[in-house]
Amino acid sequence: MPTLPWSSVLVDEYGVFVAVFSLGCATTAATALVYRRYLRRIRNADWITPNMLGRRWVKGRVTSVGDSDNFRFYHTPGLGWRWPLKLRTVPSTTKGLKDQTIHIRLAGVDAPEAAHFGKPSQPYSEEALAWLRGKVLGKTVFCQLIRRDQYGRIVAVVMLPPRVLPGSLFYGKSLSLEMLKAGWATTYQQAGAEYGKWSREEFIRVEDEAKARRAGMWVSGQELESPAEFKRRYM
Repeated sequence: MPTLPWSSVLVDEYGVFVAVFSLGCATTAATALVYRRYLRRIRNADWITPNMLGRRWVKGRVTSVGDSDNFRFYHTPGLGWRWPLKLRTVPSTTKGLKDQTIHIRLAGVDAPEAAHFGKPSQPYSEEALAWLRGKVLGKTVFCQLIRRDQYGRIVAVVMLPPRVLPGSLFYGKSLSLEMLKAGWATTYQQAGAEYGKWSREEFIRVEDEAKARRAGMWVSGQELESPAEFKRRYM
C-alpha cells in the first residue's frame, strides 16, 4: 500500500521533535553540570561530597583566621564578586557568615599550638597566627579540597593568587611552603600528610633552609619542640 503524503510529514515532524527534545535534554544536563561544577556556592563543609575530595579546586575569600594553620573560607564561584560587576558580596557580619564558610586546615604543615582546652600555648604561636592573618585574612585564595579530618575541617592545598595573571586561570605560590619559608611552621609528617604536587622532601628542604637562615621561630638557632610533640605531651 503506498505511503500517504501526510504520513511522511508526520514521520518527519516526529523526527524533528525527537531531535529537538534530545538537544534540549542534553543542553539542560550540560547547563546543570556547569552550574554544579562552576557556579553553585559550597556553603560549608557539609555540602562537600566525597567525589569533590582529592581533586576539586575552589576559590574564595578568607573571612577569619582563628588558629595558626587553619582558617575559614567563603566560597565565591563564578563571576560578579569583584569590581566592576560587584553583583554578589561576601557577608561582613558574624550573623551573615554563620554556617556559610568552610573550615580549612592547611595541608602539609604544622604551626605552633595556641592555648586550647586548658593547655598552654606553644612558643611563637601568636607570631605564627599574626603571620597567617596578615597573609590571607580578607584575601582571595584557591583551595584544592583533599580530605575531611577528625575535627570536621577540610584539609586543603592552598594557593595564593598570582600577582599579575588572572586569578581564575592561574595560581600563585603555595601558602604552606610560604609559611615554612617564613619560619612559622614545621612539616606535617604524620599519617595522611598531603603535600599537593610537591613531595615531603621538598617541604622538609624549605623548612631546613628557614632554620639555616634563622627565620621566624628559628631565630635563636635552637631546635624547638614540634607541634606534634607538643600535642602528644598534653594528650
